[in-house]
Amino acid sequence: MSEIKIGVITASDRASAGIYEDISGVAIQDTMKDYLSSDFEIVYRCIPDVQRTLEETMIELCDKEGCCLVVTTGGTGPALRDVTPEATENVCEKMMPGFGELMRQVSLQYVPTAILSRQTAGIRGKSLIINLPGKPKSIRECLDAVFPAVPYC
Repeated sequence: MSEIKIGVITASDRASAGIYEDISGVAIQDTMKDYLSSDFEIVYRCIPDVQRTLEETMIELCDKEGCCLVVTTGGTGPALRDVTPEATENVCEKMMPGFGELMRQVSLQYVPTAILSRQTAGIRGKSLIINLPGKPKSIRECLDAVFPAVPYC
């Protein structure tokens, strides 16, 4: 059996420029280690909040790298440069709105501003793309909620 490939994309102007460390991408990788007992490879990218760059990176990880799961962090808020959901919608053939609905429902238990989150998920070919929030604690809470559905996508 071939090793599972999981793509991790951090969308952050400052982290991609080296202004600060990407703790969110690391949080996703650490969480995957907790979830998966079989061997897997992380294909990691830290890129600026640029829609075209996000789209190209998602396509690369799904189509060229063969990642069955691509998890993004950052860029899901209402700010002008938050364009991760738009990029996801542009590259996916099918959207999976239940993922975003559940993640917002979970996050609202902890923080009222979760209603501003535009997290989503979609399928590109044989790959599932999930948009997560940017804070490590929120990443874990959201992944705990949606990960049981991942094998069925």
